[in-house]
Amino acid sequence: MTSSTPWQRTARGAGLLDATGHLRSTVFAEMSALATATGAVNLGQGFPDEDPPEAVLEAARDALFGGSNQYPPGRGVPTLLEAVSEHQQRFYGIDVDPGREVLVTAGATEAIAATVLAFVDQGDEVITFEPFYDAYGAVIGLAGGRHRTVPLRGPDFRVDADELRAAFSSRTRLVIVNDPHNPTGTLLDDATRSSLVALAHEFDALLVTDEVYEHVVFDGVPHVPLSTLPGASERTITVSSGGKTFNATGWKIGWLSGPASLVSQIMSVKQYLTFVNGSVFQPAIAVGLRLPREHFDDFTADLQSKRDLLSAGLLSAGFDVSPARGSYFVVADAAPLGYDDAAEFCRALPQLAGVVGVPVSAFCGPTLAAEHSSLVRFAFCKRAEVIDEAGRRLAALRA
Repeated sequence: MTSSTPWQRTARGAGLLDATGHLRSTVFAEMSALATATGAVNLGQGFPDEDPPEAVLEAARDALFGGSNQYPPGRGVPTLLEAVSEHQQRFYGIDVDPGREVLVTAGATEAIAATVLAFVDQGDEVITFEPFYDAYGAVIGLAGGRHRTVPLRGPDFRVDADELRAAFSSRTRLVIVNDPHNPTGTLLDDATRSSLVALAHEFDALLVTDEVYEHVVFDGVPHVPLSTLPGASERTITVSSGGKTFNATGWKIGWLSGPASLVSQIMSVKQYLTFVNGSVFQPAIAVGLRLPREHFDDFTADLQSKRDLLSAGLLSAGFDVSPARGSYFVVADAAPLGYDDAAEFCRALPQLAGVVGVPVSAFCGPTLAAEHSSLVRFAFCKRAEVIDEAGRRLAALRA
């Protein structure tokens, strides 16, 4: 019998339940389990295999042994609030009041979840690009919202202006903008950014920008926060995290910034989620945000070289490769190798070549999943020797 409880209805609408009504495992859990069981090189899940910078680690040690082990302030420890404000000014010229316009969260995922829960009521519509990070659809469904998507098409994963406009309606409440984009590695172009701001004004929607890969943008292209565009700042919540930038994904230190009135509404929800988190890690991430500009430049250059190394290995193995302009990920097409179903290909890949990837279809609804059915996402946030080994293993696909 199909349950009619509100929770199961929203969970089913969010795609969280399988055909039997049970919670389904994420594709990341499935593929990581395959990597563990087979000893395959795990390029499926986007976490680094190197530690944070020494100064950041030392700050965490100091906080741990310095007595910072109890609940931190609800908004976050002052030094991190101030560091976020300084970072926004230093890199983007954005003025942020650390005491009123910043909120520390348990990673960027909680920041997005708290924002959606704060502003989305039953039947409200939330727009994302598609493919989309799976947590977006889940939290929209759990909030009772309706998830509308704008497809990213072609080998460059571009936005069609007409499809973008068509996604908006009088029920649009939020637009979640992931830029740089996971899983495709694309960046939004200037025309799309401007259209987003104009449409948000026209339909009185809020913009929520997921910018966790803000320091993972390649080929000398600068990251452009949406809030810096004319007319955007008063309706934009900017989300980021220390996990990607400082190789500290397990610390789960994220933050959001925006107009004080909006941040206060989000905090009223966040206090009933995790309440607070990461007392010893917050001051450490603050140290990271204050590292010299050279650190960030070297970090980006290192990842760009790893992108190039993985892309070369995939091309050599016979994949078609889409250009990765940002993020941790390269998208490769398995069709030239004779595989049209990337989900089945990824399940077989540990045995075929000793490597794990993730099908891009896992980030899509049924219609776009069919269009992207042969695409695989591979992560390059690994040590160079690991990526090189993966390339050697993938070469077996052409043997």
